[in-house]
Amino acid sequence: MRTNYCGFINTQYLNQTVTLYGWVHRRRDHGGVIFIDLRDREGLVQIVCDPDNAGTFQSAEKIRNEFVLKISGKVRHRPEGTVNSHLVSGEVEVLVQSIEILNASLTPPFLMDDEHLSEAVRLEHRYLDLRRPPMQANLRLRYKVAMAVRVFLDQHGFIDVETPMLTKSTPEGARDYLVPSRVNARHFFALPQSPQLFKQLLMVAGFDRYYQITKCFRDEDLRADRQPEFTQIDIETSFLGENEIMALMEEMIRSLFSCAINIDLPNPFPRLTHADAMLRYGSDKPDLRVPLVLTELTDVMRTVEFKVFREAAQKPGGRVAALCVPGGGGLSRKEIDDYTSFVAIYGAKGLAYIKVNALEKGMEGLQSPILKFLSETVIKIILERTDAKDGDLIFFGADKAKVVNEALGALRAKIGHDRGLAEPGWKPLWVVDFPMFEWNEEENRWQALHHPFTAPANGHEDLLETEPGKALSKAYDMVLNGSEIGGGSVRIHRQEVQSKVFRALNIGADEAQEKFGFLLEALQYGAPPHGGIAFGLDRVVTMMTGAESIRDVIAFPKTQRAQCLLTHAPSTVDEKQLRELHIRLRHIEA
Repeated sequence: MRTNYCGFINTQYLNQTVTLYGWVHRRRDHGGVIFIDLRDREGLVQIVCDPDNAGTFQSAEKIRNEFVLKISGKVRHRPEGTVNSHLVSGEVEVLVQSIEILNASLTPPFLMDDEHLSEAVRLEHRYLDLRRPPMQANLRLRYKVAMAVRVFLDQHGFIDVETPMLTKSTPEGARDYLVPSRVNARHFFALPQSPQLFKQLLMVAGFDRYYQITKCFRDEDLRADRQPEFTQIDIETSFLGENEIMALMEEMIRSLFSCAINIDLPNPFPRLTHADAMLRYGSDKPDLRVPLVLTELTDVMRTVEFKVFREAAQKPGGRVAALCVPGGGGLSRKEIDDYTSFVAIYGAKGLAYIKVNALEKGMEGLQSPILKFLSETVIKIILERTDAKDGDLIFFGADKAKVVNEALGALRAKIGHDRGLAEPGWKPLWVVDFPMFEWNEEENRWQALHHPFTAPANGHEDLLETEPGKALSKAYDMVLNGSEIGGGSVRIHRQEVQSKVFRALNIGADEAQEKFGFLLEALQYGAPPHGGIAFGLDRVVTMMTGAESIRDVIAFPKTQRAQCLLTHAPSTVDEKQLRELHIRLRHIEA
């Protein structure tokens, strides 16, 4: 039987006989003495195979990397000058008394301590990739975070309840993953995008406080921080308002960071309204480590000669804003062109700028292709509002507010990090007072900014049917270092208010009954006031580890093409399976 894990062997075990199991991390033949670094989930220990023990030495000569071994031996001090201070076991080694090869291994496609690996190779051999110490550390931290969540919520009276994985398609958010029903021909289940409706029904059922760490599924375009299946910390509670829910969840996140990575987050988190976030940062998830802010200029650009600025300022929903970059006057033409290409990703058609060389020289101290189109009065206002100094550079965005916000908001964060302006540490905040709806130009209708079950802010219920674009909601997002890690709201608990929201979304009574009839009915049976939040576990752990992608904190992730390179899923299925599901595939034109 194993007596210890490899990574725990230290000087307290000196002169003791230990039995260890693990994988060969390295084998080194030093001309008569063979050294093996034996690795398990807790770390490494050095094993010494002495030729005086002929049986063990013969076995050691056959051993190669990633062989699985059982080792018994005596713990002793390492020779002077060979101590490894980076290992718990770095002062000791194990002199082998017996060695058993439990399984051989092919030569692995990469070494377990290689730091420069192709992600495709890693994902194809994920079972080997997961042996690497960084991946072991990531998944252990993920476990630690999940356990801390469970302990905190259990201490605060929350009950873990499982909700269905096969449910009804309610396509009001991202695309559903559909599951055909064999028993009910031509009918489909959907995999849940979230347990939203079920957790509301649990509040109607009187469970009062619910949580679940659960898989959710969205068939959407993928990025480094997205997966088709992801893990959500899902929480709902009755009889608490938004301030009480936020305070409790803030306490939980502070507890997680303290327990998992020994970081003390501020108490309380700052709060920022959605309107202020968009005005100052161009984003509803601003990275507060970057001190740069946007400057509003729409009002002064309505009559300028420069057509790009004037038309944007005059159009309904248009915006002209500036971003002043301290020391940005040193940017080269190529760097400016690169930033222009960057904002084009967000729909910006260009990136006008002014370099501030010497303020005391007035207009002659400025450098820009657009100066001749702007009056001295307008230039003065720009310089005053942006508080520009010598050596600064001012970028401009002019278009629909959505384009300007997304382009300058992303540029603000990128420049802040590119130029070393971002402060170190952790900057959490709450973004509150979200609009209930946003206008969908393609479908020419309002759509829910969060989801259609979010309650309107106090005093805004009447706006649902008169001026839905002005209605605010009781929604709140938790943002950390420029990433939304959690989002929630107080829910609608009265059937008549829910019906008003459906009407504002152009969902008629028949459609509402077909899609959400079970919810509308439940709300008529004494539904309590309730609200909740959901945190992205993958995203939180990614931030804690400093990983570049959430794929590095998920055991078996999908690629950006929503494929599993290990199992080659998704894959084709045979005709018999399709017939049983009443499905016929259409031929795709080449």
